[in-house]
Amino acid sequence: MFENTLIGALKAEIANALLAAYYRACVDKELPEAPAPDFTVEVPREAAFGDFSANLAMLLARSARKNPRDIANLLTERIDCIDGIIASCEVAGAGFINFRLKEGWQAKLLQQILEQGENFGKNSFYAGEKIQVEFVSANPTGEMHMGNARGAAIGDALYNLFDLCGAEAEKEFYINDAGNQIEKFGFSLEARYLQLLGEDVEFPEDGYHGEDITDTMRELVAEVGDKYQKIESSLRRAFLIEYGLEKKIAAMRATLERFGVKYHVWFSEQTLHESGAIVDVLNILREKDYLYEKEGATWLACTKFGEEKDEVVIRANGIPTYYAADIAYHDNKFKRGFGKTIDIWGADHHGHVARMKGALEALGYDREGLEVILMQLVRLVSNGEVVRMSKRTGRYITLNDLLDDIGVDAARFFFTMRSSDSQMDFDLDLAVQQSSDNPVYYVQYAHARICSILSAFLAEGNELPAFDKVDFSLLKEAAELQLIRKMADFPDEIILAAKNREPHRIPIFVQDLASLFHNFYTHCRVLTDDKELTNARLYLIKAAAQVIKKGLSIIGVSAPEKM
Repeated sequence: MFENTLIGALKAEIANALLAAYYRACVDKELPEAPAPDFTVEVPREAAFGDFSANLAMLLARSARKNPRDIANLLTERIDCIDGIIASCEVAGAGFINFRLKEGWQAKLLQQILEQGENFGKNSFYAGEKIQVEFVSANPTGEMHMGNARGAAIGDALYNLFDLCGAEAEKEFYINDAGNQIEKFGFSLEARYLQLLGEDVEFPEDGYHGEDITDTMRELVAEVGDKYQKIESSLRRAFLIEYGLEKKIAAMRATLERFGVKYHVWFSEQTLHESGAIVDVLNILREKDYLYEKEGATWLACTKFGEEKDEVVIRANGIPTYYAADIAYHDNKFKRGFGKTIDIWGADHHGHVARMKGALEALGYDREGLEVILMQLVRLVSNGEVVRMSKRTGRYITLNDLLDDIGVDAARFFFTMRSSDSQMDFDLDLAVQQSSDNPVYYVQYAHARICSILSAFLAEGNELPAFDKVDFSLLKEAAELQLIRKMADFPDEIILAAKNREPHRIPIFVQDLASLFHNFYTHCRVLTDDKELTNARLYLIKAAAQVIKKGLSIIGVSAPEKM
């Protein structure tokens, strides 16, 4: 699967050597002839166990009716260690086969990393696939909050991973600009508008009480004064909704762009109502006998596709529900040619996942075409206590508040460093520390330190030779080889992060790489009296800076050259 990556190619060569040994053992009647099981070739956790380890012998034990260590010995006796890259192999533990590669393979990998430069990490794993990532999609009735921020960071990183894997990927924001919440939005705006003009108007109990609603109407009063005070209420609300949506959507767009997130598409829910798309998709479901009438409303027979209860899609007042609009929206996605659409939702929407997939299946789509990533809550913590209110405004902390306090880099790094399905405590104090305890500072400092070393070298009037003129075989220290070995894993990490929808693998990877660089820097002097060794080490750290910068870019974090 990963043969087009550096480590993937090595794994493939080892796997092929193992398969050849297995079939020789079958020909020799030492093992029963049968297709080889799916086995793995992995990097051992401890260097003492070699460069790679395989579990083939353990998987063959049951069918061969032999002890896995005995099978492993049969295979190692038949593995060709003369040609190719394998220097030796040995049996370990319950039957693992550990491999050591020929000396100098790390140097060859470093050369490949340097040759690929900025393209290192790009691959074709998702080539030819059209993937959409829809995330945040907040109601335009309030300000962006922590849940929106986490979803934005994860969604943007996931898009970057798909892009690096060769997919035709798009980012989309679904604007919830229709339905009950917009009616409530209109009543809230109207009340604040009239109050600002001095009228004693009661604010709707279920209205939107955020200060941003008042701010929006304060802007309108400054622009037009009492122009809309005396007109009919429904006309006034219609204008205020249009004005308010324009302001709120522009504010959301500006906040997200400040956060480094730019969408390809902003899709309006209202267009589904205006175009008749909701009616069209419900008619298809009606033709397939999935709709029925009860108590004046129209219901979708969700029980026909395994749900516990049916759901209303058109209320008794004739207005489609959010569920109906959501079905039409996902129908629209697939009609645009996306083979996979990935939605990032809050964990409180978990009950909506199965019924959404079921509705799509009822329409004739593959339910697996829709994938939902459920994201757990974020708690802001300072001085060991949960923070719920902004010190400046006395209300909930918004994304803009957070960016004012800690900046984009810390926010993006922290939001992506945990799996989306885990609840997250965001430590505000740690995020602003300039110490090795702060993971984003730790990684950025590694990049800046490398840039400083390279700058010092060049400032002395030195020049690096072409890298194909450098003797990388001089890199023999354990700290040097570990650094190369980690960098070589980067393309596989990108594929795994995209394939498993785990963008948190990338901040973990760059932290590990930064740690290995700091260890290298402690044990290996870069600028030495040995010119050839200096050149090799300079290219080594230059490659490390390149990979750190690329990894940080995936999660939307900068790689400063000075700190």
